[in-house]
Amino acid sequence: MSSWVPSVYDRVVSAERSALPPGTTNMAERTSIHIPVLVSEVLGALNIQPGGVVVDGTLGGGGHTRRLAEQVGPSGRVVAVDRDPQVIARAERELAGLPIQVAQSDFCELPEVLDAAGVELVDGILLDLGLSSDQLADGDRGFSFESDGALDLRFDPERGEPAWRLLARLRAETLAQILYDYGEERFSRRVAAAIVERRRHDPIRTARQLAQLVRSCVPVAKHHRIDPATRTFQALRIAVNQELTSLEHALRRLPERLAVGGRLAIISFHSLEDRRVKLAFRDDPRLRALTRKPVRPTEVEVARNPRASSARLRVAERVQGD
Repeated sequence: MSSWVPSVYDRVVSAERSALPPGTTNMAERTSIHIPVLVSEVLGALNIQPGGVVVDGTLGGGGHTRRLAEQVGPSGRVVAVDRDPQVIARAERELAGLPIQVAQSDFCELPEVLDAAGVELVDGILLDLGLSSDQLADGDRGFSFESDGALDLRFDPERGEPAWRLLARLRAETLAQILYDYGEERFSRRVAAAIVERRRHDPIRTARQLAQLVRSCVPVAKHHRIDPATRTFQALRIAVNQELTSLEHALRRLPERLAVGGRLAIISFHSLEDRRVKLAFRDDPRLRALTRKPVRPTEVEVARNPRASSARLRVAERVQGD
């Protein structure tokens, strides 16, 4: 596998490793436990032929990337990007020998990545917008509700502001708006007020502290299996990573890098993402939607991987015209 990192996000992953306390094993040094979703559906939808050029804009655990590389074969090429430097470091080890090039970057900057790789047009692009199981298992960045590590929530720990700092400085009104807009949290004002009151004497620093506070504020509906903290964590993660802004930029920019007949496949996990994808596929004259309704995982897949239950796949094809 040839590896390169474009100037868009030039990072030295070893520097992050050296900053960890002695004996700590970060995500880059562990084998991925992530199970990719809708794999056969994605491969069928993209319809990539041997020798093709395809982009995986969300490398994650590398499951989709590996299957795409197997599909294009040794004469093809997969360009895979991810914001997380630990993902990039692990991919260089686990995907060695496959026709894959990796880069640390946000998928909305894929045009710059492709320019750096000397690629003009591609046959397919995949975006899997879900949080990986590897990130949830990483106790150092606060993705897990039970983590005692810092409530960071950033995909790239060198960009943006950690979530704990947002909680420490934003007004209750602003926090409530974030929780409502990005988490669709009905009790956003109640949660925001509790955060502001708590920080007067004991500011929140860890994921466990935040999860416990939210659970004390948000009632649990009967027969509802979702943790009450889920929407708050989703909202903060979206805010610190500017996820919806990144998606909107990508939806505007990526069709130009698809060859005519090339396909864009996007897996979303909540309505805020899916709504944007649906509208873009419907309204962009460069695209023809191939999925009237999103493709959902089978009962067999959900039984094997419960986290796949909320996955929704939409696919569009590049057509002639601007």
